[in-house]
Amino acid sequence: MADEYARMNKTLLSAQVEDMVLDYICRECRIGDKLPNEFELARSFHTGRSTMREVMKSLASQGYVEIRHGSGTYVLSTTPSMPDPLHLSGRKDKFRLALELFDVRLMLEPEIAAKAAEEREDEQAEEVLRYCDEVERLCKEGMDHSNMDIKFHTCIAECSGNMVVQSLVPIIQSAVLTFCNMTERRLMNETISTHRVIAKSIYYRDPTGARCAMMSHLSVNRDMILDMIRERQGFA
Repeated sequence: MADEYARMNKTLLSAQVEDMVLDYICRECRIGDKLPNEFELARSFHTGRSTMREVMKSLASQGYVEIRHGSGTYVLSTTPSMPDPLHLSGRKDKFRLALELFDVRLMLEPEIAAKAAEEREDEQAEEVLRYCDEVERLCKEGMDHSNMDIKFHTCIAECSGNMVVQSLVPIIQSAVLTFCNMTERRLMNETISTHRVIAKSIYYRDPTGARCAMMSHLSVNRDMILDMIRERQGFA
């Protein structure tokens, strides 16, 4: 009976800490943000590291965060009622998932970029350029740029000024993460050059340029996924 009571208390404690961490993520974080490490989180929420480890595993299973070994824990969703609204986290065929995500992005993001060029505020345009610079720096230094890549595309969605567009950000960030994890920086130069054209087009209020650059960026990435699928099927 005592053991059962102890287990119940531990479960309640984990659930309480999980609620607090989730509230922090939803209130203070943006999609793509890197969370403090396990030790820092445990100290901030006045709990033990083992409890925090359980909490992060639970949040990862629900689609709120992604734990990347050797890199850290990153925010995937800041919407408490819909951590995985499209139920993509359980998909086993990551190649097909990546291809289908690109198909959806091609339907949406060129027009989002064009709208961003028309509607962006001056501060937002500067922010897009800063994220572009940071992606380039990370790429050239051989570091993981996926977190900043997510922020770049998220910022473009925010520049559109359309709340519905911003609600579609989880599709975009899922695609970016999936693609970066699969390709391991094989399109580094393409990422740098097309991001720059997209950012400059938005900065100079050139919707046609932004639309075309985004179309080019996504098309090249989609072609790489297709090539990887063909390689796996023996059609090199």
